[in-house]
Amino acid sequence: MERDRGILTKAIWLGRWRVSDFLKGTNLYLIGMMGAGKTTIGQHLAARLHYRFFDTDQIIERVAGLSIRDLFAQSGEEAFRTLESQVLAELSAYTRSAIATGGGIVLKRENWGYLRHGIVVWLDVPVAQLHMRLQTDQTRPLLQDTDPAAKLQLLLEQRQSLYAQADVCIRQHEDETPEQVTERTIEQIKQVLKTS
Repeated sequence: MERDRGILTKAIWLGRWRVSDFLKGTNLYLIGMMGAGKTTIGQHLAARLHYRFFDTDQIIERVAGLSIRDLFAQSGEEAFRTLESQVLAELSAYTRSAIATGGGIVLKRENWGYLRHGIVVWLDVPVAQLHMRLQTDQTRPLLQDTDPAAKLQLLLEQRQSLYAQADVCIRQHEDETPEQVTERTIEQIKQVLKTS
């Protein structure tokens, strides 16, 4: 009985190893609008692939010693974007990492140089769904607006052509669980790697 359990554990471990082996250690960069689920899906991908997980916004908050909201208020968006690029540059030196990025990381051309060191995954979520997810969130400086839904739509219009440069686009559906989105993401990454 104990021997069988050891064999089963080994088989499960090997199965997981094979899942991530197709990536050969290549980083995954999750891009998309705020509220798209980059952190949640990034954590699920990291667990499923036995990767490390990083969130650029969380790292920025640790480095700055301020919340993103306070950093925007005290130093402005440009200072935030500069720090964001520095964090991304450092993270791109790692391998076997799933990295959730800020929604505006695609705006700076230099960031694409770092993103292209890995596989870029765009989590595409309809604006109405984003608005529902974020309607009580007071931590997003760019949403401190009289009409947050219109602001989300404007931001998406400004960024959509940049997001569309991703290697993989995952259009999320309202009824999907994070686990389902994760599995679909892995399958689409495999398809992209087969054709490249």
